[in-house]
Amino acid sequence: MTDIIEIRWHGRGGQGAKTVAEFLALVALNEGKYSQGFPEYGPERSGAPIKGYTRISTGPIKMHSAVYNPDIVLVLDPSLLETVDVCEGQKKGGTVIINSSRPGTELQEQFPFLEGKKVWTLNADQISTDEIGRAMPNMPLLGALVRATEVVQLDSVTGDIEKEFSRKFSPRVLKGNIKAVERAHRETETSQG
Repeated sequence: MTDIIEIRWHGRGGQGAKTVAEFLALVALNEGKYSQGFPEYGPERSGAPIKGYTRISTGPIKMHSAVYNPDIVLVLDPSLLETVDVCEGQKKGGTVIINSSRPGTELQEQFPFLEGKKVWTLNADQISTDEIGRAMPNMPLLGALVRATEVVQLDSVTGDIEKEFSRKFSPRVLKGNIKAVERAHRETETSQG
């Protein structure tokens, strides 16, 4: 049987959940793994809740559905914790990575659905504002994911940012995204649930 890591991204339109879900799948593919990355849209407008999904495996992936029982959950917008059980269906002892300046223990006290989870936090908005010039939490959260899980290698992520986005972004924005990923990788903190 093939081991599949299932990841669910929770964000809002315009925060890059679709981009990062698909990009992580590409990084895994470039490392020789099997992968899928795709979004699920609600109302297609900026600020509306959105989910992105990534699957990574050492063998072929035969399922083609949303991720209902994720191993890992990433939250791009912490305000979603107030309205959405981001851990719905998550496997026991799963990992949750949240864009928040608050420590994970504090979040676990406020949101019971985080109890028993491995909670990692980072201020992805601040990191991206400092490094890119605007709050875009997707790439910092990817750096945090690599630190928390090592599902892909940091060098693969930074190399693929350069390779895949060089035509889309200016050299300054490209370099800012790489710095944001590396900084997030260093600054992410955990509180074991």
